[in-house]
Amino acid sequence: MQALDGRNLVLVGLPGAGKSSVGRRLAAQLAIPFVDADSEIEKAAGMSISDIFATHGEAAFREGETRVISRILQDGPLVLATGGGAFMSADTRRAIAAHGIAIWLDAATDILVARISKRTHRPMFHNVDARAKLKELRAVRDPVFAEAPIRVVSSSGPQERVVGAILRALRQYSLAAEPTPQQAASQ
Repeated sequence: MQALDGRNLVLVGLPGAGKSSVGRRLAAQLAIPFVDADSEIEKAAGMSISDIFATHGEAAFREGETRVISRILQDGPLVLATGGGAFMSADTRRAIAAHGIAIWLDAATDILVARISKRTHRPMFHNVDARAKLKELRAVRDPVFAEAPIRVVSSSGPQERVVGAILRALRQYSLAAEPTPQQAASQ
């Protein structure tokens, strides 16, 4: 997609929204690399995210997350799946805006609960009621996710459908960003 002009596509959203699985498919469709920020953070730290949380705490994890994401964004164009809380950092949002396009994958709470209950690697959801935790996170994070220029609903259907919705949204976004013939002539 030429409209990317070397920019990265950065998927943001709550845990379970499908950022990694949709991101892999989106990158394949666009023939650009896919990077999972959580995997890169684990490589950089030499330990799992759960261990980082347990050993150093969430604040230290978030600082490292911002550094890793800022570094990754220098290597575009690529599709980057961020962790569920990454976009909460103003520094991360600025880095994303400077080097990419944030795409908010939004999903209904029921879908998120179903997806999260299938996984055990999310430290925020250990020994807590997933639905209650997601409602708490949604109240705080959704207003920040809404700053992303593109919002796509991630459904329980085939992920190719979500990829198609992202591609359509990107085309609309690109068309809106292109100068009109009158604007181009006056430049």
